[in-house]
Amino acid sequence: MLHHRHHRHCVILGIVALTGCAAGPDFTRPELAPGASYAAGTDADIELGSQRLARGEDVPARWWELFRNGRLDALIQQAVRANPDLASARASFRQARELALAESGGRWPAASAALSAERGREIGTGIYRLSSASLGVSYDLDLAGGKRRAVEAATAAAENQAFEAEAAYLTLTADLVRAVIEEASLRAQIQATEEIVVSLRELLEVLQLRVEVGVASNSDLLQQQAVLKQTQASLPGLIKSREQQRNAIAALAGEFPGDYADEPFTLDELSLPRTLPLSLPAVLVRQRPDIRASEALLHQASANIGVAAAERMPQISLTATLGSSAAAFGNLFSAGTSFNSVAAGLSQSLFDGGALRHKQRAAEAAFDAALANYRAVVLGAFRDVADVLRAIERDGESLDAYREAERAARESLDLARLRFRVGTGDYTDVLSAQQTYQEARISRAGAEADRHLDAVALFEALGGGWWNRPGTTLGQAPSVPGHESNVSTGASP
Repeated sequence: MLHHRHHRHCVILGIVALTGCAAGPDFTRPELAPGASYAAGTDADIELGSQRLARGEDVPARWWELFRNGRLDALIQQAVRANPDLASARASFRQARELALAESGGRWPAASAALSAERGREIGTGIYRLSSASLGVSYDLDLAGGKRRAVEAATAAAENQAFEAEAAYLTLTADLVRAVIEEASLRAQIQATEEIVVSLRELLEVLQLRVEVGVASNSDLLQQQAVLKQTQASLPGLIKSREQQRNAIAALAGEFPGDYADEPFTLDELSLPRTLPLSLPAVLVRQRPDIRASEALLHQASANIGVAAAERMPQISLTATLGSSAAAFGNLFSAGTSFNSVAAGLSQSLFDGGALRHKQRAAEAAFDAALANYRAVVLGAFRDVADVLRAIERDGESLDAYREAERAARESLDLARLRFRVGTGDYTDVLSAQQTYQEARISRAGAEADRHLDAVALFEALGGGWWNRPGTTLGQAPSVPGHESNVSTGASP
């Protein structure tokens, strides 16, 4: 008796030990290549004129507030509430989360109840009635860990969707700030062109007077008229671009173009952030939503190998039924009407033409593809940051040069006009100075916009600061963008 009891306990312990393992590899996050960096010269803080690039400084969750514009803040809040692309990403995350929870429920025993009443006629016995009630419990022993790997895969899929939603949120906010900056830049270019048109008209009036008194030629007058018309002709294109940019802002904010009535933004009301953060390379792979989404897919592919491997192993199921059956419904559960059964089943594929083996190999190939894609996403992220760093440096130099060029061109134009009015200067000098000043002013407006756009690109390239939202850390999936509370992605693997 003791021997049999000891043997039974050994079997139970063996089953428990087996169910603690899972087929397939345990997922390990890929290591960043040693020495990975953005570019030379980023190991220390960098002074860029009015800006400072601070190595190791964190990205704020609401990074757009560094532009110090309340209207921009309100516009982004509206977009987060109303943008349909972000709403779709949120819904996809909720779907994946529910599927992960549903998959997790399959690891528990399943219980069902049944109640039936039957009436029939048998030859020789006449009419009979039979009522029955039963309670059944079934449980598939997860000896190979296939169910646990399936839960792990579903949880990783939910985490992927969480980071996809975060990527959609980051793209929305960055695109909206970019659109506002582009609108402000176009407005500045339109204003500069309109002021130049006024100056050209004034010069045209002076030329007309000089032609009338015979001190200027008709060719000079015609040339000035052509320059004026050419400058005026550039305005409709700029206005068209500004209107299209406003339509883009409306769409991002979740409004129809006809309903968007906000005043256009100007570059002067958008402060340039004084300090720009620069995350350490080792931290970037934990911050970028696209990297984390790709990592979650890699995790899912790893778990799917275990699911495929578990299908090739023995499957054991246990079932138990307890019930009662009687000729009359009122006699159910009376003495002598009860029944019960306990059953165990074992199944093992003996021959399937290699289907299960090839399914596992396919899962392994999918993992290799996911790993290659992950590495490509990491490389792309580092390239993004490196590109932005170079843009910040060079665009800062360009803006300084354009400002100096505009100042010099303005002084040259003023001098040429003065000399022309007093009769000591030539018209062609004025025309040349006008064209130079027009180009310099518009170029300066574009360069100022580029500095603002570079800041947006850097915040986007570094991941957008989602981990600094209340209740969220780098070690977990982000909360659903646009909602304050953190949302779990389901059961842990």
